[in-house]
Amino acid sequence: MRTILQKALGELPPGFGRLPGVAPMDLARWLVVDDAYGAQMAERERLLRERRAEVVALEPGREALAGEALEMVLAHLAERAAWRPEGGAVLCPDDRRVEIDRADPLGTLGRLVAEDICLLEPREGAQVLVGAVLCFPSRWVLAEKMGRAMLRIHAPVPGYGADLNARVERMMGALRPGVGLWRANGHFHSDPTLFLPRSEVAEKEWEAEARYFRSERQGLLRMPESGATLFSIHTTVVAAGALTPEQRDMVGG
Repeated sequence: MRTILQKALGELPPGFGRLPGVAPMDLARWLVVDDAYGAQMAERERLLRERRAEVVALEPGREALAGEALEMVLAHLAERAAWRPEGGAVLCPDDRRVEIDRADPLGTLGRLVAEDICLLEPREGAQVLVGAVLCFPSRWVLAEKMGRAMLRIHAPVPGYGADLNARVERMMGALRPGVGLWRANGHFHSDPTLFLPRSEVAEKEWEAEARYFRSERQGLLRMPESGATLFSIHTTVVAAGALTPEQRDMVGG
């Protein structure tokens, strides 16, 4: 399997390392094109062809929600010079021409942008995962999280308990269309593989030398028609030696 790395980690938010640690998002910079975009998109295309059942999921009856997410992303791409709409298709930054298939909105999203896209809607006071295109999971399995509320989704995460979940739920409930938030996490890894699922019930793997640093730039946006939350995840993996001294101080390396 080809190792796909960025040359540099990029920006970290002021609240990095704290939960929830969010900052206002510059919506003009929502979706990322970096030096690994082409390689990541090639891997996304492969996963969507060969392992689609593992990387795309949508609850029955949520087709309109997925369609709204696609239209929201297409509207953003139309304002970005890196993508060029061409009739019923989009010319992407790596020169792939992606046909817009509105019958398959999540699959189309997975081919347009390097971000994974998760869709959450409120049910009984909790945000519930109802759909996603998730090509680059970091030690979790999409099928195990579908239909789960935030607190249950984060059950394996140390330090994520009921009090923090209540803060996160309030924050997500307060989102308004046209105003986004972003945060980032990061961990040293021994394995740079982008598609890295691991079941909750699997035994913890022994970590060899952590030669890589993996970070997720996570965006939170309110979807204007449905009121659901669009959660985007852009994954960066760099060699540990690529971190700047300032970044090492922030990530504890």
